[in-house]
Amino acid sequence: MTIAVSPLIVPMIDDVIHLMEQGAPHVTVRTASDYWAYATLFSSTCHIARIDGALAGTVIAFRNQEDPDEVYVQDVMVHPAYRRQGVMTALLADVRAQAQKWGCRRLWLTCAPGNREADAAWRAQGWSNVPGDLLVDGVHVTSDLKGPGTDRAVYELLLA
Repeated sequence: MTIAVSPLIVPMIDDVIHLMEQGAPHVTVRTASDYWAYATLFSSTCHIARIDGALAGTVIAFRNQEDPDEVYVQDVMVHPAYRRQGVMTALLADVRAQAQKWGCRRLWLTCAPGNREADAAWRAQGWSNVPGDLLVDGVHVTSDLKGPGTDRAVYELLLA
């Protein structure tokens, strides 16, 4: 089995939307117009992974325009049939490699409190849970991070 990672391209948008729909309730599906922007404007950090030609996963990430030393990972989704096969690792490795080419110092992401599967996955990948003002099930959470009532756990991976 070989995992092939490549930039998100416009013809893949419908397939990516279908993949993202399988991530509910933790992954928010964006519009086709949003994915067009990701494929057209951010393809250096928005990638897809294929196994034997089938869409196995995607990552949506962006270089921070206010602090170009950071890359924010918005979404990572692996098709249920391809989980625990290294797809997430391959996708994040490509994002990390691009961030390092840019000289970035940090990758970071957020997830909803109580998402134990995501917490375990991020920690297994070497990400650290950033201290917040709340503790939910042993996970640090920052209240109102994404607006009033939208608390999030923050994870970071520091780059050398």
